Amino acid sequence: MPDLTQEFQSLSFFSRTAMTFAKLLKKSKRPLMLTHKGKPQLVVQSAAGYQRLLDLAALQDENEGIRQGMEDARNGRGWPVAEFFAEFETKHGISD
Repeated sequence: MPDLTQEFQSLSFFSRTAMTFAKLLKKSKRPLMLTHKGKPQLVVQSAAGYQRLLDLAALQDENEGIRQGMEDARNGRGWPVAEFFAEFETKHGISD
């Protein structure tokens, strides 16, 4: 994982050399901290790096949903599948 406290540039320098940084960010696939007057202000990264971050977050949400479902099943919080489908079919007017 990148150490954002070590990988930083001033916002003004970044704005003057944005295309150079764009190429660097695409190649490194790592985010970059931008500072203003020595204080962290922004984090920039390539579009591909950001998409990877979104994909990882979505996967984590899926994994958490599965974990919660497994916990519910272990603790007896759930329905037998036959009962669920019987109620679902009745509620939605589905018949065999």
